[in-house]
Amino acid sequence: MRLQCEVEVLSRLLPTCGLRGRGRAARALLSLGRPPGAAGAGIYLMVCTARDRGGARYKVQQNVERLFTRFVEEGKATVRLREPAVDLCLSKANVINLKTFLSAVRLAHQGNDSGVLPLSPLVPAKNSDVEKPKTKMIITSRRDYPLTKSFPFSLEHLQTSYCKLARIDSRVLSLRRLRKLDLSHNHIKQLPATLGDLAFLQELDLHDNHLEAFSGALCSSGLQKSLQLLDLSQNQIQALPLEFCQLRGLVQLRLDDNALLRLPCRIGQLSRLRVLSAARNKLPFLPWDFRNLSLENLDLFGNPFEQPNPLVPNIQLKIPPTLLECAARATVNHRIPYGCHLLPSHLCKDLEVAKTCRCGSACLSSFIQITVTMNLHHVAHTVVLVDNMGGTDAPVLCYFCSLHCYSQFLDRHLQSHG
Repeated sequence: MRLQCEVEVLSRLLPTCGLRGRGRAARALLSLGRPPGAAGAGIYLMVCTARDRGGARYKVQQNVERLFTRFVEEGKATVRLREPAVDLCLSKANVINLKTFLSAVRLAHQGNDSGVLPLSPLVPAKNSDVEKPKTKMIITSRRDYPLTKSFPFSLEHLQTSYCKLARIDSRVLSLRRLRKLDLSHNHIKQLPATLGDLAFLQELDLHDNHLEAFSGALCSSGLQKSLQLLDLSQNQIQALPLEFCQLRGLVQLRLDDNALLRLPCRIGQLSRLRVLSAARNKLPFLPWDFRNLSLENLDLFGNPFEQPNPLVPNIQLKIPPTLLECAARATVNHRIPYGCHLLPSHLCKDLEVAKTCRCGSACLSSFIQITVTMNLHHVAHTVVLVDNMGGTDAPVLCYFCSLHCYSQFLDRHLQSHG
């Protein structure tokens, strides 16, 4: 029976001598068993650390004064021994393994060891057993990439750049503690849906790969709460999925040097977004919902923005509106709950991208569309110039649900520019 955790050995006699007893916990391997070549000897608890791989042994039978298990669900416990008068404070242990180990210690203390306890040989620990778990690994060349050796399960930060990877290694997808994953400068073309199982992932860097899309399934996974930084720059992405705006935790989003023809229509739902960079794409205009962003830094340099002309509308009005249009407008305007259990999935998707008129009313497929000019300082504190002429204005789509709404806007526009 073995347990890997952090251990602090506290002597209860030190305070009586006026000495401080608190030290620092060390990574350790705890073994429960008998000394080699001593079949009839009692059961001992051996604590091996990096400084003492040979280990210190403590008799267990009739020698455990008390087990403190109040915080066992947090991977913590204390074993109080009678002789010597020490407390073994355990922490950062696997909860299931800790419970099993404590049960074995209790049985050994009571003397119930007749073939019941899974005892281990009390031998010196290996370096790998007592080393502090590795949390960071950086690989920047193909020759350093491990082909047969697995990645440490404890990794929280992994960088594998310039390794010519064509796909994400399945061994990487099993690193459940990852918080930062850097796969930049590779040849990755597709992202597996299981990437969304990395529930603690906060930063994902896919800069300079061969991606042509970002899966909607990833946006609906656990990443929608954990992901804060996403770098998709220097890829071949033309559009982001509708579900992309479900990544509500995003703070930084980098989309430079792609082939984006549009941004997600509901991008304004990314309420935590503070840094947005989408320079050198193929954006002709910005979605209407772009107005709802509140950014600190914005870079849209090098996009072929079209010249807004409110006098040349794109009229898609259906007069009279269809029954579907009326029902859709009523559903959105009155915030009537809906879902795939009530409506066909394609109608749910249509409702999620319903356009909003300047009057606040919704419109689905019957509308008038124009582009208007917006100063980007309205949504960002710091704005990189849109072009070499020093401009900070960009065209934004604008929708009207009826001729009446459009004519009212047009009157105000002509008066202000008259």
